[in-house]
Amino acid sequence: MQLFASASDRRRGILAIVVVAAAFVGLYLLVREYAGFITDAEALRAWLRQFGVLAPLVFVAVQALQVVVAPIPGQVVALVAGYLFGPVAGTVYSLTGVLIGSAVAFSLAKRYGRSFVEDVLHEDVITRFDGFVETVGVPGLFAFVIIPGLPDDAVCFLSGLTKWSLPTFIAVIAVGRLPAYVFTVYAGGELASGRVLSGVALILVVVAASAVGYYKREAVRDLVARVEPRLPF
Repeated sequence: MQLFASASDRRRGILAIVVVAAAFVGLYLLVREYAGFITDAEALRAWLRQFGVLAPLVFVAVQALQVVVAPIPGQVVALVAGYLFGPVAGTVYSLTGVLIGSAVAFSLAKRYGRSFVEDVLHEDVITRFDGFVETVGVPGLFAFVIIPGLPDDAVCFLSGLTKWSLPTFIAVIAVGRLPAYVFTVYAGGELASGRVLSGVALILVVVAASAVGYYKREAVRDLVARVEPRLPF
């Protein structure tokens, strides 16, 4: 399957991957050089411990807010969680925040209806994915949210306009979003442990998958819409 529709799309995709990866590496090296306290994971964890239970609660809240408000990419918050709390606790905190934010977005749309969603989401996103979310089944939703780079936060709002129940929706989001967050949180843990090369390699994997998912979002949507009705479950 051809990943990009044209040579110019391919060049833009490769450039996006290189720019994002360089930004991650550059930021890490800059902070390491001029703000050593931040890159000293043990010192930073010790500083956070003075807040007790509030430190992980803050991360959970930020991760939840990025779903509803979306000013911060969720993978960035997950990377920080892995850096500060380690791969296991970081994954738990990140996924908990994502599930809370997804539930809030779904419930707000369910409560206030289409007019609210139209005020929250960009018109272009609604036009492209409104009909898709309305007709696709649970397996199709899972296939959609598991691919990084697709507008999964927007899908949380659009899903609230369907007849799906909140428990069903949350179960799909929990399983579908887990792989990307495990990769990202583990990358943050690798950076905290000083294993920069492996951490950057994991980040590149997520960035590459996100870039492909973003540039091929229309093709993914159409493929899921075609395949889902043929599934036996």
